Amino acid sequence: MEKSREKFLDLVVYEVYLRSFKDGNGDGIGDLKGLREKLDYLQELGVNAIWLTPCYKSPDADNGYDIADYCSIDKKYGTLEEWDELVSDMHARGMKMIMDLVVNHTSDKHEWFVSARSSKDSPYHDYYMWADKPRNAWRSCFGGSAWEYNEQTDEYYLHLFTKGQPDLNWENPKVREEVKKVVDFWVERGADGFRCDVLDHISKDFDKGIYINGPRLHEYLKDLFGRKHLSKIFTVGECQSDENSIVDICGEGRDELTCVFQFSHIHLGRTDKWTDAPFKIADLRDILVSWQHFCEKNDLLYMLFTDNHDQARFADRLCKDRERYYEYATCLAATVFLLKGIPFLYQGQEFGMLNDERKSVDEFNDPETWGFYRDNQGKASEKELLDKMNYGSRDNARCPVAWTKKAADGYGFGSVRPWYPFCSNAEKVNLETDMQSEKSVYRFYQDLLTLRKETHCLRYGTFEDLTDKADSFVYARSYQGEKILVACNYEKAQELCLGDGTKELILTNNPSRKGDEKEFAPFEVAVYKMK
Repeated sequence: MEKSREKFLDLVVYEVYLRSFKDGNGDGIGDLKGLREKLDYLQELGVNAIWLTPCYKSPDADNGYDIADYCSIDKKYGTLEEWDELVSDMHARGMKMIMDLVVNHTSDKHEWFVSARSSKDSPYHDYYMWADKPRNAWRSCFGGSAWEYNEQTDEYYLHLFTKGQPDLNWENPKVREEVKKVVDFWVERGADGFRCDVLDHISKDFDKGIYINGPRLHEYLKDLFGRKHLSKIFTVGECQSDENSIVDICGEGRDELTCVFQFSHIHLGRTDKWTDAPFKIADLRDILVSWQHFCEKNDLLYMLFTDNHDQARFADRLCKDRERYYEYATCLAATVFLLKGIPFLYQGQEFGMLNDERKSVDEFNDPETWGFYRDNQGKASEKELLDKMNYGSRDNARCPVAWTKKAADGYGFGSVRPWYPFCSNAEKVNLETDMQSEKSVYRFYQDLLTLRKETHCLRYGTFEDLTDKADSFVYARSYQGEKILVACNYEKAQELCLGDGTKELILTNNPSRKGDEKEFAPFEVAVYKMK
């Protein structure tokens, strides 16, 4: 791998969904002050980069992913000066700031769109995508038509998400210049990179019905990120990418993105986002092995993740035996985060936060979930719809973080009622309780990330699949004469083949394991240094 990219394998990224992370000013909403208060915690966990979800000025049609001003901080989160102080503190600790870049669409309250919708003669009218009538039958990702009527100009505008998120017209070179200014503004201010929201949507072909990976996508990405002064920043795209498109976007010399998320494993265990389906964790292994080989062959960086703000919590969704949740969550962590790639953790994952169960559809906040409900009313009973919403809603991942076990103290999140209720299980599942437990998910994550940091082999080493039992995953990482063996057993107790040679046990989720015994309990993990 080229040296300029290899350095990114040192990153351990933690996604902060800011409004739900930590309330620092007592208004019930997580903010920059609260995040700054938790930098010690993140550093002790082993994190050295933060992906910060949108904190720009926004009317919150989609919880901040509808941006009204790209070069400001929304007052509910703080100020630009507080952002500067946060980043200065992070850089002093050797931590990177990765901002969320949302440029497929703006808010309908952005000054560009306010002007654009007022008149066809507006200089900003062509910043967006208009039609005298809907050009096709595209549906919004959040339900309903993707075309919204605008009375002032007697036209329809395109919105692939909520009607408060009109799509930008990237065919207009002025739009591309505006986005460059946004990127440069934050880089000059100290941002170290960007997570790029639905970036594969920016190029569209109406004649062919294409709005993902459109015909000018690569041109647009090179124009934006191929500029020389951005050569050292880290960029990761949220793209619905297959193998070919990943190589096209992230291959050596492409000058487009550093890497992209690959989502095929996220869809395991369900027929769609709202419906459970049979699943074996070995299915996850098979996908991960395939991508390890593919990325090594094509000299690509792989994103190691299971959770984010757009998905119900992965381990909880798949684990059917709550009595073994510690074993399951830690086995999943070893399965994923000791592979070659860049770890991305999502807040609360490190101490086993669970999904929620709401009693009424009125308790949901997420516009995607509401779109699903509207589209399916009358097609199923209210109870069936509620069950599906509880299963798949993005709200599962967006409940405020429970730092302590005392409800009376706001679980350490803040001093007043938060913007959205805590998980109904917060009194039992919180950081304080987990850290006091003999079986602590947090301590396992901390030990795992420490091991990654201290072991070149786990960051840069090659991958070899050594699995010989269907219900397990045994793999090796090798680098400059150093070798690490990772053994993950799955649903049933069995013996695993650990190969020959002397082994030193360096990480396990079973405190009674002493060495290289072949017998493994369900979801037991053992990591060895080969001598």
